Amino acid sequence: MIQIQKYWEDLNVLHVNREAPRAYYIPYADGDSATTRKRGHSPYYQTLNGLWKFRYFTSVSEVNEVFYDEKYDATHWDDLLVPSCWQTNGYDYLQYCNVNYPIPCDPPFVPDRNPAGLYIKEFNVREDWRDKLKHVVFEGVNSCFYLWINGQFVGYSQGSRIPAEFDLTPYVRIGSNQMAVMVLKWCDGTYIEDQDAWRYSGIFRDVYLLARSEERIRDVFYRVQLADDFSKATVHCEIDTIGIVDVHAELIDASGYSIGQSDISVAESGRVSFDVEDPLLWSAERPYLYTLRICGANEVLHFNVGLRKVCVQDGVFKVNNRAIKLKGVNRHDSHPELGQTIPLQHMIDDLLLMKRHNVNTIRTAHYPNDPRFLDLCDEYGFYVIDEADLEAHGVLHAVGDYHRLAKDPVWEKAFLDRAVRMVERDKNHPCIVMWSMGNESGYGVNHIAMARWTRERDSSRPIHYEGAALKYKGHPDTSCLDVNSRMYATVQELIQYGEDETMTKPLLQCEYSHAMGNSCGDLKDYWDVIYKYPKLMGGCVWEWCDHGILARTEGGVPYFGYGGDFSNKPNDGNFCIDGLVSPDRVPHTNLLELKKVIAPVEFQMEDVAAGIIRVHNRYDFIDLSDVVISWKVEVDGETVQQGVLPVLLTNPHQYELVAVPYKLPAHAKGRWFLNLSAVQRIDKRWAAAGHELTSEQFELPVRQSIECGLKVQPLLADLQVLRSGTEVIVQGFDFRHVFDLHSGMVTQITKNGVPLILGGPRFNIWRAPADNDRKIKLLWKKEGYDRVSMKVYRVEIVESTASQVQIEVEYSLGGENKEPVLRGKALWVMEGSGAITVNTIVQIRQELPYLPRFGLELSMPEGNEHVEYFGYGPHESYVDKRQSVRKSKFVSTVDDMYHSYVVPQENGSHYGTEWAKVSNVLGMGLVFTSPGGEFSFQALHYTPEDLTVAEHTYELKRRKETIVSLDCKMNGIGSSSCGTDLLEQYQLNDKMLEFQLRIVPVFKEDE
Repeated sequence: MIQIQKYWEDLNVLHVNREAPRAYYIPYADGDSATTRKRGHSPYYQTLNGLWKFRYFTSVSEVNEVFYDEKYDATHWDDLLVPSCWQTNGYDYLQYCNVNYPIPCDPPFVPDRNPAGLYIKEFNVREDWRDKLKHVVFEGVNSCFYLWINGQFVGYSQGSRIPAEFDLTPYVRIGSNQMAVMVLKWCDGTYIEDQDAWRYSGIFRDVYLLARSEERIRDVFYRVQLADDFSKATVHCEIDTIGIVDVHAELIDASGYSIGQSDISVAESGRVSFDVEDPLLWSAERPYLYTLRICGANEVLHFNVGLRKVCVQDGVFKVNNRAIKLKGVNRHDSHPELGQTIPLQHMIDDLLLMKRHNVNTIRTAHYPNDPRFLDLCDEYGFYVIDEADLEAHGVLHAVGDYHRLAKDPVWEKAFLDRAVRMVERDKNHPCIVMWSMGNESGYGVNHIAMARWTRERDSSRPIHYEGAALKYKGHPDTSCLDVNSRMYATVQELIQYGEDETMTKPLLQCEYSHAMGNSCGDLKDYWDVIYKYPKLMGGCVWEWCDHGILARTEGGVPYFGYGGDFSNKPNDGNFCIDGLVSPDRVPHTNLLELKKVIAPVEFQMEDVAAGIIRVHNRYDFIDLSDVVISWKVEVDGETVQQGVLPVLLTNPHQYELVAVPYKLPAHAKGRWFLNLSAVQRIDKRWAAAGHELTSEQFELPVRQSIECGLKVQPLLADLQVLRSGTEVIVQGFDFRHVFDLHSGMVTQITKNGVPLILGGPRFNIWRAPADNDRKIKLLWKKEGYDRVSMKVYRVEIVESTASQVQIEVEYSLGGENKEPVLRGKALWVMEGSGAITVNTIVQIRQELPYLPRFGLELSMPEGNEHVEYFGYGPHESYVDKRQSVRKSKFVSTVDDMYHSYVVPQENGSHYGTEWAKVSNVLGMGLVFTSPGGEFSFQALHYTPEDLTVAEHTYELKRRKETIVSLDCKMNGIGSSSCGTDLLEQYQLNDKMLEFQLRIVPVFKEDE
């Protein structure tokens, strides 16, 4: 092994020769270049991104050559693109862990077999940089690294997601140079970087050179002071220099107008101030930015300035003295091919999707993001909770003491370093409204030291840390924190907090509604409570995206992999597949549900007869003048009236009563619905005019009878009933049905000789467990719900006439070695029209856990691809997940009814269906209705068993037949894969169910 100091296990050495932390900026040569924010436009900037020579070792002890010698020949090494992660380029192995450390828990020591990556880069220094200082900035290196230039040791740094800057001046020369870097996978910092994420290594963010003057501006920190009535703002700007620098400072508004200028000579520290009369304030809804331009030593520095005030007042979180709700998401750096290396356009795409789905807050879970991401948040308008790169979750499981590192003074320096470097880098971003002292690391004196330093450095933002949550007892001093914070509090716990007068701080749900797979069934329940209580400041859904890694089977079929797919142990399976969007950023229905629940415009029906609607403006700072509200009345899914409401000027947090001029007839058939849609009036940076912000639906009181949309004139003819062994054959004018007395089921349904089902239907209680069923499914399987079969006790033809045949069946459903789950009676009626009706009443065993579903499942032959239904759509819906859907007539295909989740599971059901029709391309098929009311409807090319056993999408084998599920009830979805159980009102807890289903063969093209 080469002779180097073993800094990676020394808590007293967090860096060697690293520059003091400072605000993020790039120096430019002139104001015009600085305004572009294009780093390549600066003559003082030089990227080192690109191909580097690379060699990977499974252990640093194997590094025996002096590779950093400038004469070392690395031509035989691999080429590796920087920035990148080793693991996405075939080195080391992909490993996902949530809580568990991937190494033995023996802090500060890490395994001797510590993987190392060696990097060598040949680069040139320009002639016009001869009289400049030459610095290098590494924006992110996981987990620690050593740096050499031209064979000379420069320095060392750790702290993976915060920048490290070094002065290279003594080591570089004009012309050709060699940079060598050794990155280690693990260091003592690994113990406080135990985030719920893939464990990546390498130089994963940008690397670049900066040319600086010897006397120069080192740091800038501006603070905003606003008058109580916001009639005036003062921008106080602190400027730190190296040496004496003549500084010109200017504040410029968004139109380019100069608000004020100041010239001062600064020796180490100076201050300038600018007064702004009638300031335009920054908020997520109206992110107005001024520009602070600091010039000195032939450099121009550019900073976004947002004039805004963040405070906690009387237990309420406020921005610009307005109580706001944080409608947020947690966001990891995650790319399906690049891992934790995130291109700029990918950041923009994320933010555009968030804005289009009404998200206003981002928690940078669980580390500072790329500084350019914060620039974008300033510009697009997001509230950001900036979180220190600190998590020690694994200590809880490894040694049983969650607070071990947080309370050990030996670790204070390491903890504090994470806060200092985050705050210093990001302090000038108006988007940041709160500092977070890390995540899930227990709580102790080290967090208190972080918070106290942060408050002394920046008192303009509240401080948050979930690890001191109310549920953790034993540490009395949380005075350094401005908000209380919880993960996955129940709705009832939020109500209790809102009503508890002893709780004087606002409460943030930094994580809630775990968006894993088919999820987010509880969002409205949460937000009804959050809106009700001022102390509840909102929260961030966990989380933004599925962290799937694009992989391929041996046959080349693409899929998204997760923990355990890459032969790695330990791992936490698919727990990283927990996002509102897929890895390639296709929105799940979870995101559509969130968009609706947190929408900035809310509609309520005040007087249905008069058409009076209450329009509630849930924006915090803007009126509704930029919103267009259109309306239409549908009858059985067909539009009969429509229009646009007058422009509303409703102020923030206010409502207005508006008359919608629809006309209701005195007598009418069908279902009448009023649909409202709120869209953008004008183009905005994140969406074009016409983008829908939200929609709402109200049923109008004209209900009489519901028709399927088919004008069916049934042909009534005398029935012919034949017995053949155990089969009862029922024939009519144009149909032939077969009922099997042994199985107690219809086994054939035909019309004009066309078979419309395959084999017998079955009563079914099993659904493919959603991720949120991960706890309850253990009880389901224990009771045999996944393997029930039907036992027929009695089958009797109770009536057989020329017009109908009635067959009564007594049956039960149960699994092997278990008492029956339920017992029931079913009455099958076959009519002269060809229609079949089944009415079943079942009793569920009292002591059993709630059912996944109960209904009838049947299979239709290949070619039955066309679907029409009148129910909630157009996407999937469940009893607790139906805010983002509307009731109407929808036309689809079986393939389009399927929603693909990375881990196959229950999907595609449609709550509140009143009729459904599945047919072939000629319209030959079946119509399903429930004379007793609504039902849940699903049509897929997969059975529940197919979805249950498949762990990846490529394992699903699409059936040619169509599997139709017609459920009396379907259990709710919830979000209990992490956190709270499914709310009781959404559990299928009924112990007696009655379900009536009518099945009608049709040739709709002939009707």
